[in-house]
Order: sequence, then structure tokens, then C-alpha cells
Amino acid sequence: MKWIITKYLITAAVVVLVSETAKRSDRFGGLIAALPMITLLTLVWLHVENQPAAKLANHAWYTFWYVVPTLPMFLAFPWLLQRLGFWWALGSCALITIACFAAFALLVRRFGIELL
Repeated sequence: MKWIITKYLITAAVVVLVSETAKRSDRFGGLIAALPMITLLTLVWLHVENQPAAKLANHAWYTFWYVVPTLPMFLAFPWLLQRLGFWWALGSCALITIACFAAFALLVRRFGIELL
């Protein structure tokens, strides 16, 4: 139980670090947010918990493919925010991401990559 609480605290600290940094500097906050810190933490947690190398490799592989269709959201959000306000822009971006993910999954399936 102590291990799970430690994992939660460290992972939460990373999220707080990003949000607090973003309050002070848009650029630096964006840079830190763009770093794959959660993925790196996940890989560390899996390794420390003695998961097989194949599990870690698969996690990194799928993370790459799942990140690609999320990128349009980051371009759409600033534009939508000005026109729709925060909550509608956020919801619209979630729908954009779902649509991009579905289209991307169909596209990469042609190359033998199964995301769904």
C-alpha cells in the first residue's frame, strides 16, 4: 500500500509542477508539458515492479502511436478557445481527438499496426 501511495504522490507532483510552471511561463510550462514525463514515470514504475522488457517496449511503442492523433487538438484549442470559451473548446477538442484517433487507427491498420 505504501508503494501505491508513493507512486500517486510522485505522479501528482509532476502534474502540479507542470501547472505551476505554466502559471509563470507559457513557453517553459509548454516545454515541460511536452516532455513525456508521465510515460517515463510509467516505464520506471513498470521496471521497478519487475515487468518484462516486452511490456515496457510495448508501452513505449503504443504511446508513440497514441500521441500522433492527439496533436491536432493542440492546434485547434487556441483557435476554439477564442471563439467558444474554455469548456466548449475543451469538449470540442475531445471530440476532435476521438475523430482523429479513429481515422488514424484505420489508416495505420493498413500497415499492420492495430491500435483498437
